Order: sequence, then structure tokens, then C-alpha cells
Amino acid sequence: MLHIEHDAVRKHILDGNFGLEKESLRIKKDGMLSHSPHPFTDDAHIVKDFCENQTEVNTSVHASAEDAIKELEFHDRRICRKLAGLADREYLWPFSNPPYIQNESDIPVAVFEGMQVSKTAYREYLSAKYGRYKMTFSGIHVNYSFSEELLKADFKYQKETDYKEYKNRFYLDLAQSMAAYGWLLVAVTAASPLLDSSFVEKGVYDQDVFTGMASVRCGEMGYWNEFVPVLDYHTICAYADSIRKYVNMGLLKAVSELYYPIRLKPEGENSLEALCKKGVDHIELRMFDLNPLVNAGLEEKDVIFAQLLMVWLASIPGQPFRDKDQIHAVQNFKNAARYDLKTVNILTSDGELASVVHAAVKIIDRMKEFYAGFPFDVDEILQFEYDKFADAENRYAWKIRKRFGNGYVKKGLAFVKEKQGE
Repeated sequence: MLHIEHDAVRKHILDGNFGLEKESLRIKKDGMLSHSPHPFTDDAHIVKDFCENQTEVNTSVHASAEDAIKELEFHDRRICRKLAGLADREYLWPFSNPPYIQNESDIPVAVFEGMQVSKTAYREYLSAKYGRYKMTFSGIHVNYSFSEELLKADFKYQKETDYKEYKNRFYLDLAQSMAAYGWLLVAVTAASPLLDSSFVEKGVYDQDVFTGMASVRCGEMGYWNEFVPVLDYHTICAYADSIRKYVNMGLLKAVSELYYPIRLKPEGENSLEALCKKGVDHIELRMFDLNPLVNAGLEEKDVIFAQLLMVWLASIPGQPFRDKDQIHAVQNFKNAARYDLKTVNILTSDGELASVVHAAVKIIDRMKEFYAGFPFDVDEILQFEYDKFADAENRYAWKIRKRFGNGYVKKGLAFVKEKQGE
């Protein structure tokens, strides 16, 4: 827990680093998925994800959410310029849910060669296990690390004598808290209420499907394993081993198949061996939908709110996170992905059964009280998120359903062409 009572800690409380990863589908001018090869070869910032027609932008690390989003916008513009110049014009689809899908061959598994050929084989495995349709869901991952100045200042007031062990313990505690409270980020960023009928019925197009979800990819139909993982947060190596056991049991093909909304990552190569040996470098939040209402698909206020949530959680006493609590936490994420948050309950960390709206308002009120004691002003950010629960029409999913309903793909395609040019 951060020792915010000390000025040396307080003055660095919002110092941190941001890195973003954004997935998007490439589509043709008729709203069908592209069948062309990935057009960005040897580009460290623009790669391909599950399928050949799914781009993934990876930004550099920045000291502010604003700068990270600016880089994301820069790469988006690069992609759109490249797609506009192709002989068969393409567009970048700005929604988390796909447009028209003809069949699974419309979703070609990403092709890798040479030393990376195993990546293609792994994707073939995922294709067989989960189906390719699900793999078209796209989102944004927010990576965040607390500044070394902050952690080193706080380390002086801790019992630990080893900084690496202190830092690992800090992030392990944060990961537990974010697993318990991270559903709030699903609720405020959900932006994918509509599917095209071709997603659920082959050959049937241009009929909107509303599943009752504000975020399909974060709900029951989305990215989840066939089991609920229970992780060990006692030490970083125990944490790594608790993930590895699911691979050893045959429930996962690889560590990357663990579809969990919170991940701890090392610097550099992302592997459990590196995590155990080098320790934690940052935390990854994987639940952000693409938001077509803002440039680059990500609202800066939402990223800063995620930072504020983590800082608050790192500064208050933690609560037990038992096996049953972890199971409830996963269900909370799925429930927070619902469209009408007044009609669905979650089990809060203090054992209270409450509607998502009631629980969210309570948390934001506590955050307002916490930040009132700091010299900087974050009221605008907290009120921005609070308003989504005070009036559901402020939520992205409600705005998107109202604007793009009754013709999701056709209206979305017209929107894309207006934004990216004919």
C-alpha cells in the first residue's frame, strides 16, 4: 500500500508510463473483410494479430495518456493512408464487433514464416478451439507502470529490504485489486452493443443483432476460457506457476491463451520465465472496447480514469482475494458488460450484492473523497465517468446503438468512408 501520507510519495502519485495496443479489422468498400496480405511488413508498430486482416498497433511508452493516444492516432493515420492507396481500396473498421462475415474463410489466420512459423500453428489451434468468428472481436489494451521515482520513494517506508521484492509485491497486490474492481472499467468503456446477423447466421446480412450486451467481447460471448482461472498472488513465481499449471494440465496451449482481463508483465520478452526472473515491469488492462466516437478509438479521459482507479486501489488497504472471490470477480466482469446496468447485480469486494450502477457510483464517490486531499484537480475525469451511471444515455454503448442501430454495418460503413475518405 502506498504511503501517501509522506510528501515524497504524494508528489509522484500520478507519475507513470502508458503504452497502448489496438486491434482493428481491415475491410473492403462493401463492408466485407479484406482478403489481402497484411500491408505493413517489418513495421515494429503495426503488426497483425489473430487473422491476416486484423492490424495491431503497438505504441511506444509515454509519460502521459495524451502522448500515448497521439501516437496511436499517428499510426492510425498511417494505416488509413496505406489502405487508401491500395488498388482495391480498404478501410480500417472502427468498431469492436466485426462487419459482414461470409464464412470462416473470410477470417484468414495470420501467416508467419521462418522463425515465427509457430505463431501460425498456434492461431490454427485457437481457430479450431474457439472458432474464427470470436477472434474477430477487437479491442484496446492499456499498459501502465508506476514511475520508478514513486515506487522508490515509497520503498523507503516499507518493511521489505529488497526493492525488486517490494515492487513485485506492489504489483501483485494491485493485480488482485484490479481483478476485484476492474469490472468498473468494462462498464465505463463498453462500446459494442450491435452485431450483424451474419455473425450468428451464415448468409444472413444487414439485420442488427442486439444480445443485451454493451460489450459483446467482454460478455459471455466474448474472450473467456472454458474454465475460470484461480491464480496465486503470494509471490511472483507462485503467480507464474499458477498460470503455467493450466498449460501443464492441457487446459491451455500456451500462456497467451489465458484470456484474463488483468495481466502482469516483465520488461522486454513476455514470458513466465522472464516474469519470475526479472520481476514485474507493468500491468496490462485488456478490457477496453474500440470507441468509434473518438479519434483512434480511445477516449483519453477513460485512460486517465483507469490510472486514477489504480492509484486509489494502491493507496487503500487491500481485502482478501480468496479462490471464491476470484471466481466471483470473473462473473462481475461479464455482468458489467451488460447493456442495462440497473438490472444486473455484481458481488462487491465487501460481500455486498448490488446493481452495477449502485456499486459503480459508490466507488467513484470514494475516489472523489480520496482525491479531494491532493493539490491536482481530477474532478472533471471522475464526474465524466460518474455521469455514465447517473444517466445511461451518456454511456458509449447507448450512443452507438442510437446512432448506428437499424443498419449497423451500412451506417458504420458510411461513417468510415466519411472519416477516412471515399
